[in-house]
Amino acid sequence: MKKDKAAESPRRYWLFKSEPSAFGIEHLAKSPRKTAPWDGVRNYQARNFLRDDVQLGDQVLFYHSREEPLGVFGTMQIVRTSYPDFTAFDPQSKYFDEKGNPENPRWFMVDVKLIQKFPQPVTRDMLAEDDTTSKMLVMKRGMRLSIQPVTREEWEAVHRLAGVSLPD
Repeated sequence: MKKDKAAESPRRYWLFKSEPSAFGIEHLAKSPRKTAPWDGVRNYQARNFLRDDVQLGDQVLFYHSREEPLGVFGTMQIVRTSYPDFTAFDPQSKYFDEKGNPENPRWFMVDVKLIQKFPQPVTRDMLAEDDTTSKMLVMKRGMRLSIQPVTREEWEAVHRLAGVSLPD
């Protein structure tokens, strides 16, 4: 009998980056049931995190990248584990992969649900000034991964900086 990977491991925490003009926290907030697929990941290491490590119930910091202000704008929860990213097979999608094969998919996505939008973003400057969050992967020079693990301590520190209580 196959063991339930999520039942075996404790909840994990992640940071997912997205450009707000492409898909920001406001887009997620307006999605049906505040739930949407997290598609378009086209980096192998980030794909591996999505495919192999992100589990049902894991919690995620929603980070706006490339557009000011950079920072964490809220939190999400994983509500569906990895499945093939159908945008890779759609020639009309900006994430189309002409080498994509539905029989042997290369790219994966998960579904996320909005937990909360922060009253004010936790900006990159705020993260840099805090002893705990300044050590996050997202703060490392040259770190461009769109999917990154976050420690429980970092998760709690971001919520402290946001002035909000931790979600269940």
